[in-house]
Amino acid sequence: MFLLSLSLLIVLHELGHFLPAKAFKTRVEKFYLFFDVKFSLFKKKIGDTVYGIGWLPLGGYVKISGMIDESMDTEAMNEPPKPWEFRSKPAWQRLIIMLGGVTVNFIVALLIYIFASFYYGDADISTESIKDGYWVTNPVFTELGVKTGDKLVSIDGVAYENYSDLRRNMITAERFTVERDGQPITIELPVDFLGKLSTGDDLSFFELRVPFLVGNVPDSSHNAQAGLEKGDILKRLNQTEISYYDEAIVALKENKGLEVPAVVMRDGQPVDLTLNVSEDGKLGIQPGGTYKQFEEMGYFQIVQKKYGFLESFSVGAKKFSNQLGGYWLQLKKIFTPSTGAYKGVGGFKAIFDIFPDTWSWQQFWSITAFLSIMLAVLNLLPIPALDGGHVMFLLYEMVSGRKPSDKFMEYAQMAGFFILLALVVFANGNDIYKAFTN
Repeated sequence: MFLLSLSLLIVLHELGHFLPAKAFKTRVEKFYLFFDVKFSLFKKKIGDTVYGIGWLPLGGYVKISGMIDESMDTEAMNEPPKPWEFRSKPAWQRLIIMLGGVTVNFIVALLIYIFASFYYGDADISTESIKDGYWVTNPVFTELGVKTGDKLVSIDGVAYENYSDLRRNMITAERFTVERDGQPITIELPVDFLGKLSTGDDLSFFELRVPFLVGNVPDSSHNAQAGLEKGDILKRLNQTEISYYDEAIVALKENKGLEVPAVVMRDGQPVDLTLNVSEDGKLGIQPGGTYKQFEEMGYFQIVQKKYGFLESFSVGAKKFSNQLGGYWLQLKKIFTPSTGAYKGVGGFKAIFDIFPDTWSWQQFWSITAFLSIMLAVLNLLPIPALDGGHVMFLLYEMVSGRKPSDKFMEYAQMAGFFILLALVVFANGNDIYKAFTN
């Protein structure tokens, strides 16, 4: 899923440059998926263009004649301009060519959100249906005074109907309000909130409270002969009554290393057992249960929504604008050192990790839409080696009437390349650091 998603987005992005270049009769020398350093896995020349697949999967590119890009082909730039070259075209045509890639990425994301809304609809958990608040697992929230059982009322003054909206908007939040014992409590998030989250082992926010439901009991478990069965729900451990998984975790830690009486619910009937709690507070089982099962037990309500074809356009557009706005806010925090959000920046492993372990087309399209927005926004950054850098110089030319010299563009391209290299090293270095420290 990771490779297919990135390959699709790279090809479409480069196609966004390729098509307007061809429309304006600008020669495209190469169209590549991945980089062909020294050699290619595949290449074929059709007309003036070599189409190929490189061996280094760090992106892709189109090489346009008469343009100073990452190829740094300065020799061709020393020759007189030719009619088919990029530098010979009017500034407005060059601007369209440079904006083509990000434009396609934005369109792709929008179309995915529209058609995914129509085909799959939406399924989410109603925040109103969550009875006894949330399970607070992250110590960063605990330090702020949040307690398990608190009900999250609003984020930055906005109440959300869906659980997924709470999780997404918490990333860029400045404050949130919880309800405890019927009283509202507003908690201000510190400036370096995201930095603290990024350096911890736990990236969770407010987790759903679900029952301690027994899944698999391995033969190697120290409770293999205790009588536990798949589907049992732990209701009492020693003298502690248990309604939720988080309560079971606390009770197990209090009884670690002991053999204790327990009660489980099985087919609606209580069953008495004696369980062994290990020295690290574990029963040696795998928890079970699905959201659908927990809904049937009455812990929360899953809201299913289906959209008509025309309705899906407005729904998809709203999802697109929300995701775009949210990503801009995240990027702003990343480039504000005081937030510490840069500590959470990741490279290819971070992208790989957001894909599920099993194939899901719905997840594939959802993640691909987000990555398409991310690719477009990052390419708009005013760094000379990126599309945004070229656009910046083109806008300067169109406003001032003065075109930057080829020598200046060469130096700018080199500077931009080193900035990009530093960002790539930093992002992937973060991945490596987290792999060894978490």
